[in-house]
Amino acid sequence: MNNKNQEIGLKKEVLERIIRAFFSDNFEESIRRIPLDMRPKEYEVLYRCCIYKERAILRDRVIAGLGFSIEDADEFVDLFIYAKKALEREHIDDKPLTLIKTACQGCVPNRIYVTDVCQGCVARSCKTACKFGAVSIVNGKSKIDPAKCKNCKMCIPACPYNAIVKIAVPCEDACPVDAIKKNENGTTKIDYNVCISCGKCMMACPFGAVNEKSQIIDVLKNIKAGKKVVSMIAPSLVGQLQGSVYQLKTALKKAGFYDVYEVAQGADITAENEAHEFDERMQAGEPFMATSCCAGYNQFIKKHLPDIKEFVSTTKTPMYYIAQKAKEQHLDYITVFVSPCVAKKNEACADKNVDYVINYEEIAALLSAKNIKVQDCAEEKFDIESSKQGRNFGVTGGVAGAVAKLLEDKKDFVKPYVINGLNKETIKRLKKMVKDKKCLEGNLVEVMGCEGGCIGGNATVCAPRIAQKAIKALYDQSKDIEKK
Repeated sequence: MNNKNQEIGLKKEVLERIIRAFFSDNFEESIRRIPLDMRPKEYEVLYRCCIYKERAILRDRVIAGLGFSIEDADEFVDLFIYAKKALEREHIDDKPLTLIKTACQGCVPNRIYVTDVCQGCVARSCKTACKFGAVSIVNGKSKIDPAKCKNCKMCIPACPYNAIVKIAVPCEDACPVDAIKKNENGTTKIDYNVCISCGKCMMACPFGAVNEKSQIIDVLKNIKAGKKVVSMIAPSLVGQLQGSVYQLKTALKKAGFYDVYEVAQGADITAENEAHEFDERMQAGEPFMATSCCAGYNQFIKKHLPDIKEFVSTTKTPMYYIAQKAKEQHLDYITVFVSPCVAKKNEACADKNVDYVINYEEIAALLSAKNIKVQDCAEEKFDIESSKQGRNFGVTGGVAGAVAKLLEDKKDFVKPYVINGLNKETIKRLKKMVKDKKCLEGNLVEVMGCEGGCIGGNATVCAPRIAQKAIKALYDQSKDIEKK
C-alpha cells in the first residue's frame, strides 16, 4: 500500500517471514512458529485484548500469505499442514480476496449521527435541510431517524455547531459497488458476485481484516525447481523501490527470476492498437470510445455496467501483450506478472499466458528477505526500450495520452477525458454516458480504478507523488512512441 502504518508493517513482516521460511532448512516448522516468534510471551506492545488473539490473527495472516482462504481454514489444522499443502498445491484459487474475521472490529453501521454538541438552536437548520423528514426535535435536541435517513449528508453542513457527523465504516465507505456487507454477527463479509476486486477495502480497513491470497510460494516453488520463471513488471513499479528500472531488473534476477520483461513494451502495443481502433470508431460516427487497462474497471463493466461495453475498446491490456510475447519466445517460461493491485489476478485467471501474479508488497518483501537492495545493483538494459508514453501508463491520463500522441496529426479530432478513480460519483458519470450515449467532456474516455492511476493501487509501497516523480524522470529520458 502507498501509506505507512502499523498494519502495513505487520503485513510486510509476515510476508518476509514466510519467504525466509521457504528458504530455511525446515519450511513447515518455520511457518508453524511465525505467530509465536512474532508474539512471544514477553511481548509488551499489543494491539488486541491479549497475546492469544494477536497470535490467532497472525496465524490467519500466514494462511492468506500461503495462498489459502481464511474463511475455509480449520482452526484445528496446524500451520505446519497448511505449509505442506502450499508446497503440494498445483492450482491457484480464482478468488483473490479473503477476510480475517478475528481481525474485523465489527464497526457500527454507516449512519448520520447527532452528537452531544447539539445546542438545540432556534434555527433548526438541520431539520429544514433534510428533504426526507428524517430530522426531528426530541427534548429540545435534534435526532435522526435511521429508517428515513438517506445518508444525503445535507444536514451536516447545515448545522452551525458541526454537531452532526457521519459515522463511517472504512471498508464499506471505500467500496464503489457496495460489495461489503455485514453478516448476522456484525462483522464484514464480501459479496463476491458484486465485488470487482479493486482492493479499496484492503486500503481502507485500519485493522487489516481484508487480505489478498498470495501466490508467492507458488512462484518460489518454480524458481527452486530450476524452471525459467520470468517476471513482467508493470510500469507503475518504477519508483516503488529505491533505484532505477534497470537496477530493478538486476535485483529481480538476483532474487531468482530467469529474466525480466518490461510491461511498458506491452503498453506500446496497446496504445498502437487502441489508436487504430479509436480512429476507426470515430470515422464510423461513434460518440466516444472508452479505453482502460484497469482490471478492476473491466470487472465493473462485466458485473455492473454491461451496457457500456459497446463503447469500450476491444484492445487487450499491456499484461496480455507482454505475456503473449514471452510465451511466443519461450514456451517453457513460467510468467509472473508483478502487479500494483489485486484486480489483475482476476484478469490473469482468464489469460492462459499468465501463470502467476504477485504484487509490489511481495516483491519488496522478497528482496528484503534476500537482503537485496535495488539501489546497490548494477544496471541492465532491456532488449527493447519502451517508449515514454508506454512507461507512463501507470499514471492517470497515461493511456489516453499515448493514444493521443499516436494521433497527433489529428489532434483536433482527439479529445481525451479522464475518470480518475472509480467511486460512487464517477460511476454515476459513467452511467449517464451510457444513458445519453455521449460524453460531453470528450470522445476518448480513460477510466482508472484508483486515484492517480496504478500508482495508487492497493499493493503499492510508496506514496503516489513519489512514484509519479520517478516515472516522470524515466519518461523524460525515454523516446517518444512511434507510429507503425
